[in-house]
Amino acid sequence: MPVVNRIADYTADMATWRQHLHTIPELEFECHETAAFVADRLREFGVDELHEGIAKTGIVAIINGQGEGPTIGLRADMDALPIPEETGVEYASKNPGKMHACGHDGHTTMLLGAARYLAETRNFRGRVALIFQPAEEEGGGAGVMVEEGIMDRFDITQVYGIHNTPGRPEGMFQTTPGPIMAAVDTFEVHIQGVGGHGAMPHETRDPVMAACGIAQAIQTIVSRNHYALDDLVISVTQIHTGTVNNVIPDTAYINGTVRTFDPAVQKMVMQRMAQIVEGQAVSYGVEATLGYEVGYPATVNDPEKTGFAADVARDVSGAERVTEACGREMGAEDFSYMLQARPGAYLFLGQGDGAGLHHPKYNFNDDIAPVGASFFARLVEKAQPLG
Repeated sequence: MPVVNRIADYTADMATWRQHLHTIPELEFECHETAAFVADRLREFGVDELHEGIAKTGIVAIINGQGEGPTIGLRADMDALPIPEETGVEYASKNPGKMHACGHDGHTTMLLGAARYLAETRNFRGRVALIFQPAEEEGGGAGVMVEEGIMDRFDITQVYGIHNTPGRPEGMFQTTPGPIMAAVDTFEVHIQGVGGHGAMPHETRDPVMAACGIAQAIQTIVSRNHYALDDLVISVTQIHTGTVNNVIPDTAYINGTVRTFDPAVQKMVMQRMAQIVEGQAVSYGVEATLGYEVGYPATVNDPEKTGFAADVARDVSGAERVTEACGREMGAEDFSYMLQARPGAYLFLGQGDGAGLHHPKYNFNDDIAPVGASFFARLVEKAQPLG
């Protein structure tokens, strides 16, 4: 792969950074040790400005190019997941119950590699804003950083991000104009019945049966209430109730996720879910309350910026290793908040075979770090060229 030669020279250093970050996974906004490591490397590289404590542990570093020009934003996420690690690698997590199971240690490393190169060469006009973000997995750290004003404060005009993808060929870039990842909402239903002896159900108002009825009825929203070609996923992921085999409980709890692209579909789901929960509660003689939380919006790539990013990716990996119309998927990503604030693009970078994302045996492939770093660096040089 034609990665930038100077960045290729960093390969061993990048692997060392990434593997160290892998040992210290931190959750949500509590990325203190991770952010400190990132800040130390950025100071070593000689960035011109270092702004810490944004969204609690987020960082924005500024590197000035040669001459006047706009500011381009590059983003990496830093947080990990509450998953016990099962990789068996020598640099496994030192924090019990936490691991980098989504490759954010690799994303951070790729942006650090680009930062080192850009600070050395400064072969661009204007400025680059390096955005190191906490709380992608939970908490919407990207949205918090936007709310705290990073786009205006640093005059960012466009913004880009990458996510590694297991199961896709190593070094292959994939993206698509328009929606690329779904909006994600969460729902929960609390059911209050009347418990009693399992041998005397006629004396109870059974929340277990109500929970089953509600869970099944919710699935009809997908099959009967929306146009089949509009993407929609509704998954009931938890049902909790009961304690022993001969007692009908008083309460039950249902939880799940909703994935959409169209706000009209999202609104329909909210309305129908409320109607179903209310109707099923009456049917089973219980009380039921619906809680519906709107989460990350859909991740929508700017078509022009997507085409530009795909061209840059071709320079790095070759035309045959870039797909510019990969279609959209039902996963979610809080980079969506940054794309709502500024035009830009989000891309997937294949990391070859291995355990999937959010799996306890997942491990980032260090061989693709120079590819991602080269992509980030070339984005800056081509978006804001000298001369």
